[in-house]
Amino acid sequence: MTAHAQEGFYDPSNVGSPTGKTSAHELFKTIGCPGRALLDKECVAPKEAPAPVQAPAPAPAPAPREADSDGDGVVDSKDKCPGTPAGRKVNADGCEIDSDGDGLVDGVDQCPTVYAKTANGCPPPLVLEGVEFDFDKATLRPEAAAILDKTAASLEHWANANIEVAGHTDSIGSDEYNMKLSQQRAETVRDYLISKGIAADRLTAKGYGETNPVADNATEEGRFKNRRVELQRMN
Repeated sequence: MTAHAQEGFYDPSNVGSPTGKTSAHELFKTIGCPGRALLDKECVAPKEAPAPVQAPAPAPAPAPREADSDGDGVVDSKDKCPGTPAGRKVNADGCEIDSDGDGLVDGVDQCPTVYAKTANGCPPPLVLEGVEFDFDKATLRPEAAAILDKTAASLEHWANANIEVAGHTDSIGSDEYNMKLSQQRAETVRDYLISKGIAADRLTAKGYGETNPVADNATEEGRFKNRRVELQRMN
């Protein structure tokens, strides 16, 4: 061992040995960890510091949501009608829908499934010219039958249309009485049309009393015209 030290192969210095050298029985006592015997418990190597945990990359910020000023579901950059009133149905361009193509959008069209170039989108009522009633009567005049026969035939072309049969009176009598009389007149015409083959579930009778005159109630001729029945297509 001394020879080895002299030749530079081994340095017996040991700061854990009382003599400062590793020799003889001190070899048994100090090999392992400095200051511990060889057969002592295994020297626990100092723990390496754990690798720092890298924080996950932050999620990308969501893209800013495009504005939809009128709340119709179409963003402003694609909305060709950005001022649509709330609650209206719109197409992919953000413009209101006109289902029947009559120039009135569904939101203001009172008959949105019927093509009619009128102010409210509904076809004008069909006045049954010649179907008038005698004063205070709800029975049909003889000449009315031929007119209603032609009317029933024309209604066959409105196969899916629901129709209101509207009864009217002149202004003589109380409002309550005239309302009742106009209802009876409407039902008279409805029943006749049903007898000619028009489905009952398509026809609704409604009396309007004296509220919708078409002529001057100050004359007998005007009152005669006001005692009438009209047909109004409802869809």
